[in-house]
Amino acid sequence: MEYLNDPVQKEIDDEDLIGSENESDLDSEEMDNNERVTTMTVELEHALDLVGNPTEGETSSSFPKTYLVVRLSPTIQPAAVTWLVEKITGKKQDGGAELLVRSEPFNSKHRESIVLHVTASKLKFLECAESLELKKLDCRGILREFTVADLDDFLHGKIHLDNFLTAAEKQLIVDQELDNIRATSSDITLPGYPAINLHPGQSIFQVYLQEELILNFYPLHDEVELESLGRQWYYALFRAQPFDEIRRYFGDAIALYFSFLGFYTVSLIAPAVFGIVQFFISETVTGGNSPIFFCIFNLIWVTITQELWKRKCSELAYTWGTLRMVKWEDPRANFRGVMAIDPVTGRYQPYAPWYKTPLKVYCVSLPIVILCIICATWIMLYSIWLEEYLTEAKQRHGSKIAGYLTLLPSIGYAALVWIMNNVYRKFATFLTEWENHRTQSQFEKHRVTKLVLFEFVNTFMSLFYLAFYIQDFEMLKNQVTVMLIALQFINHFQEALLPLVIRRGYIMAKACLQEKFPSLLNRFNSYEPMRDEKSKDGVNTAVVEKSPWLSLGLQCLEPKDPRIEASKQQCDMDSYEGTFDDYLEMFIQFGYVFLFSAVSPLAAVYAIINNVIEIRADAFKLCKVTQRPIAKRVKDIGAWQTAFELMGIVAVITNSALLCLSPNLRAYAPNMNPAEWLLLFVIIEHCVIALKLTLHELIPDIPSWVEMSLACLEYRSRQALKNEQIFKARRHLTRRFKTIHGAGKNSSTNNLEGSGGRAVLRKGKKNQSLQDQKLESN
Repeated sequence: MEYLNDPVQKEIDDEDLIGSENESDLDSEEMDNNERVTTMTVELEHALDLVGNPTEGETSSSFPKTYLVVRLSPTIQPAAVTWLVEKITGKKQDGGAELLVRSEPFNSKHRESIVLHVTASKLKFLECAESLELKKLDCRGILREFTVADLDDFLHGKIHLDNFLTAAEKQLIVDQELDNIRATSSDITLPGYPAINLHPGQSIFQVYLQEELILNFYPLHDEVELESLGRQWYYALFRAQPFDEIRRYFGDAIALYFSFLGFYTVSLIAPAVFGIVQFFISETVTGGNSPIFFCIFNLIWVTITQELWKRKCSELAYTWGTLRMVKWEDPRANFRGVMAIDPVTGRYQPYAPWYKTPLKVYCVSLPIVILCIICATWIMLYSIWLEEYLTEAKQRHGSKIAGYLTLLPSIGYAALVWIMNNVYRKFATFLTEWENHRTQSQFEKHRVTKLVLFEFVNTFMSLFYLAFYIQDFEMLKNQVTVMLIALQFINHFQEALLPLVIRRGYIMAKACLQEKFPSLLNRFNSYEPMRDEKSKDGVNTAVVEKSPWLSLGLQCLEPKDPRIEASKQQCDMDSYEGTFDDYLEMFIQFGYVFLFSAVSPLAAVYAIINNVIEIRADAFKLCKVTQRPIAKRVKDIGAWQTAFELMGIVAVITNSALLCLSPNLRAYAPNMNPAEWLLLFVIIEHCVIALKLTLHELIPDIPSWVEMSLACLEYRSRQALKNEQIFKARRHLTRRFKTIHGAGKNSSTNNLEGSGGRAVLRKGKKNQSLQDQKLESN
């Protein structure tokens, strides 16, 4: 009766009762969710072609779309082929990738390259999308990590299972799963190659690449999607670039490069407008007061655009779900070391002492790079001195032959620059490989550093010589204009047109030989698919020569499958080496535009014209000339951001020096001595750099709306974790005190504090008294 008359106690127990009901509801809801996920998984397994091996009577027409083509060496051992296919299709617990594989049919009696088409089931794609922590928009428009349990939340509107993941994301998943095929403890050596030892946890796919058992691998172009993308991209001259379509087809890295190229081109409009005004109002090359304001504007504008690009890059990375991407990088395929257990992943991976790589970088590579830079500088100076000598000889003798000879140093130096750039690029790659960097990002960073240093000296040292030694501003202006226009034109022809012309010429020459000399071409190909033999009855019958690969029992595509012809055509295409060359080209152009803007006001105009063509040329190259690159996830442009910022600082120094050397500016202070002009140069340079640093601090790298969105996501994550912890705590307490009742009163009383603890204790006492009454009545 006291309990019924105690409103406080009744309220506490009512809250406990409601909590118990809520816990029961949560338990039932959890069971319903588990049943729904289980039912959905069973339905997906039944409907989405989960099984890697087809049933009897199944043809390759049911084989899903190919996302990666792997071409094996013709000399590979059959046991290695069988083992690789088993690993690709095997279960995860056996070290496999659970992917789907078909081989192209074998048509020759000779050992030919085995071509494997690799893809995955829809359920496998969903599972890997969750493990890769891909971010997608849910039905509420919130960008969050995808989970299979919440699949229904992500399928909304026009989004369904077939288009939920983009083609680039599916390529990324297949490539990631192939790379994650690891050797188990039972895999001692590579089958067919007893000399190649394997270690537990080692990437088998990388072993095949290192041993050149895999010649190359690439995704196939989708002609339908490619044609649609081309109409919106390189065929449309006066339309914005379709960045979303580019990302869906090529991935984040390619889309980010074209976003950077478009942003950089738009940012050149303001310097181009001011440059045109400067060009028409200038009396001389550095005449009037306008170059001062034009140079200062350019230097400030460079800083503003670089900071705005960081913000734009953050927006893109957030929209693509890569802004807070933290990735633990596995060792590169070519990283050399002793196999040991990695403390982070727990797998066997190559290990090398940490001090060896820095020792190689600073004690060997750095002196060699400096020596190469000195050699390039000496060649440049020698060509200039030779040209001056021939010019003086022409003036003394006045012959036409001497006039023609004066052109030889410039022509020879231009050819040497092209040769040195190509040779040094290969040498820098070799040197960086020898340094043995552990991760791919470290390798790319040091490779970019070497090439940027050499390209900067090899490209701009002659301009520095003209500007600060000879001080011939007219010649400097002409040199910048000629090199900017000529170099960009050569790059366009070399990148987009030359490979296409060579390939078309090869196809036409082969067709001509086939038409005029078919027997010679057949003998060259050594292709004899049929031969005549006599049967036991003495009748001549045509017997097809069997390929030695048929004994492997690989499941093949249908002979008329269009993917076979597509893989053969695209195999002969040039492979796309990545965005390195494209960023390097923009880096050099950036230097031409801003390093010497004081004497070349129209450089930004030439750069805009070039970039409009560059966007279409690079798009055409990706779609028509090269193989389809494998998609990569990126959140920024990496080491190139630092390279462009350093180039901006160098531009401050060069333009400040050009202003102090300007005859028109010196006319305002004819009595100043060289020391005072040097002091003025230091003051101008320090003021502009201080202004750049101030703008760098004032303009945040991440927009406020992105920060707000990230804060909301973090808050929701914490709330979800907190609610889960509360639910588990309440369920634990409920189960405990329902089973032990009043046992251990003293210990329970000491452990429970506050009104909530007293309420639970009173409830336990009440339940104990009710049970005692029941026992007495029985």
